[in-house]
Amino acid sequence: MIAPFSWLKEYVDIDCTPEELQEKLFSCGFEVEELKQVGADITRVVVGLVKSCEPIPDTHLHVCVVDCGEKGNLQICCGADNVAAGKKFPTALVGATVYETNKERTEIAGVTTIKKGKLRGFESHGMLCSGMELGVSEDMYPGAGYNGLLLLPDDAPVGADVKPILGLDDWLFDIAVTANRPDCQSIYGIAREVAAVLNKPVKAPALDYRETERELPGFAVCVDAPEYCPRYIAHYVHDVRIGESPAWMRRRLALLGVNAISNMVDITNYVMLELGQPMHAYDRAHLEGDAIRVRCAAAGEKLVTLDEEELTLSESNLLICDGEKPVGLAGIMGGLNSEILDTTSEVVLEAAKFARDNIRRSSRSLGKRTDASAHFEKGTDEYTVDMAMRRALHLIEELGCGSISRTHIDVNTGNSIGKRELSVPVARVNAVLGITVPDEEILRILASLNMEPVLKDGELTLQVPAYREDMESYQDVAEEVIRLYGYEHLVPTFLKEAEVTGGGLSEIQQRELKLKETLCGAGIYECIHYSFFSPSDLKLLRFPEDAAEMQAIRIMNPISEEISLMRTTLTPSMLNAVMRNQKNGNLAGRLFEIAKVFLPKELPLKNYPDERDHLVLAFFGEGEDFYSLKGALDLTAEALGLSFGYESAEQPFLHPYQTAAVLCNGQRVGYIGKLAYDIAAELSLRTDVYVAELDLKTLYMQVHATPVFEPLPAFPEVTRDIALIMEKSISCAQVERVIHESCKYIREVRLFDVYEGAPIPPTKKSMAFTVTFRPKDEELKGEDIDRYVDKMLRKLKAEYDIVLRF
Repeated sequence: MIAPFSWLKEYVDIDCTPEELQEKLFSCGFEVEELKQVGADITRVVVGLVKSCEPIPDTHLHVCVVDCGEKGNLQICCGADNVAAGKKFPTALVGATVYETNKERTEIAGVTTIKKGKLRGFESHGMLCSGMELGVSEDMYPGAGYNGLLLLPDDAPVGADVKPILGLDDWLFDIAVTANRPDCQSIYGIAREVAAVLNKPVKAPALDYRETERELPGFAVCVDAPEYCPRYIAHYVHDVRIGESPAWMRRRLALLGVNAISNMVDITNYVMLELGQPMHAYDRAHLEGDAIRVRCAAAGEKLVTLDEEELTLSESNLLICDGEKPVGLAGIMGGLNSEILDTTSEVVLEAAKFARDNIRRSSRSLGKRTDASAHFEKGTDEYTVDMAMRRALHLIEELGCGSISRTHIDVNTGNSIGKRELSVPVARVNAVLGITVPDEEILRILASLNMEPVLKDGELTLQVPAYREDMESYQDVAEEVIRLYGYEHLVPTFLKEAEVTGGGLSEIQQRELKLKETLCGAGIYECIHYSFFSPSDLKLLRFPEDAAEMQAIRIMNPISEEISLMRTTLTPSMLNAVMRNQKNGNLAGRLFEIAKVFLPKELPLKNYPDERDHLVLAFFGEGEDFYSLKGALDLTAEALGLSFGYESAEQPFLHPYQTAAVLCNGQRVGYIGKLAYDIAAELSLRTDVYVAELDLKTLYMQVHATPVFEPLPAFPEVTRDIALIMEKSISCAQVERVIHESCKYIREVRLFDVYEGAPIPPTKKSMAFTVTFRPKDEELKGEDIDRYVDKMLRKLKAEYDIVLRF
């Protein structure tokens, strides 16, 4: 919210500097993100009187003697066509800073410092300035738009600083307004807060006007969607005289970045900035059927807006229509078919409250964002709707640009715009704050906020203004009291029932941190993605329609279709990350992400979804293969004190012969595999990609106890290499499981060779393993190892008909 210091002073007798007011606003909960003087870049520019002006032969230049008061008479060369003796112009002294313009003098190109120079042999000790060189537009000061020197008033004191004359000594407050205070999205709203913090009265803007006897018989307003438009006020104005707005209004609009158009349009913009209530004026000559109707659009209905863009509407868009056709997109922009023209002689003014969620959705879906929609999205109140209409009518009368008729139509849902009573125990207010604020201070603070407080028998009764829709309970009252009483009065104390506890991470957080440290320590980079993805991401992975991953929760108001679904799997986000890396020339990498997936119990959503932590990894580039990724998974298991098994599996987006299910204690916890070639081609990937995803919630259930330290054995480990012959269908994991189960002394089983071919039968294969035996209490002797190996071979023979290869 931008608020000029001069405009605030119109409503409050401010007796402090802008810097001091900035601190006071911050102390009462309004952060001033930036405080900037309007003419901060302009220095050492004074009023100069041209005493003589002689042309330089054969040039368009003049050599002038300029009286600059205390700075004396300066010789300055000037090429402007309106320079003349006896006139006063802004004069930049040597060392002054002004704006530099482009060659065509149509745009500001930067800030420049004026130096002593010489033109055609004549010394020049300064520069006479145009409006653009001072950053002043025609709206900010009359005559500044001329492509020549800026002419100053005859009574401007010679040698005086030009900033006060041109309004460049004003200050702009860029104030951050919190979401619960839409009443402060205006100059007057901020002025109310300034008055409260300075403990001064606030002056209300003039709202009076005189009505003529003229009426608009038969004119009607109908609201078909009261849930989207709880209040709509229309007022008929006749004998309209379209013209230019006065300089003071154009200047204030310009300070806030709004271009002046015409008096009638400028009034609606002025009221929006002053009171925070967007308004619109319709040319009555283009309103058919003597009616205004507020309704939802029909699917596919068209509207051409004031910026000459044709919009295709949906049933969620709210329209302002006359008796025959749409004439405006409610809360966003008027229609081209009812705009105010130079020929307009009758106007219907509109002030309304529109549901902010509806305006937000419409603005986003149509890609149409305006100053009006920005205000409605933050919220407006019905009290200000009425106040804004009266203020606009007053300004129409003040500017003499129309006559106010008696036709005033207010369609509403019965909500009061008067004050509402709120009673709270003062003890509860103090209890929230943890201190006792003196009663007289509470009454003073709340009175300064126009709440008419009365304290009787410990009960605080307030008359809350209708524009303070955020005031609902004693907590809100406590907030108002402390922000104006001063947060420095708060004393840190423990709650009565509080206990001091030792902080720390939960068990789940500790495990997640350990996983991250383990994976990062292995040279794998962590990714963080949005919790949303696109429907096209799911289609890319070829999931069947009945798959759990396809049952994704759709967001009601997504920013875009690309992030419209809550993630049911992390793999699509990781594949997109790999794709972005490769498009940017990074053809190798190791990535992981730990995040939640959201699995609904049913759709449409009736209960909270099941939020499960997942881990996804992706390896890509030269040297990466299935086994390098498997090694990272085994490292993950080891960090949790677990071990993984693997068995052949299928995933619709993975290579059919390089995919495995990841098992822990016999329970499936995820998958690992190589990305299918067709999907890799669709993503334009230039290297093979290997991905794995684990359900950490299921995995953590296998962690039953805290790992216990065991000292290293006192006796050496013993290894044996064995080669086995088995059916081709038997997996390595199956063999490893049987070997581990055969002997309690086996610490590790590692595959080191797979062979097929003669002399092995065609239906069989050979797999060779290194088996490591770790002794516990005594040294393992050769005969012990032979006995354990013999037991292992018998168990392999019994379960899978596996025999030793000789």
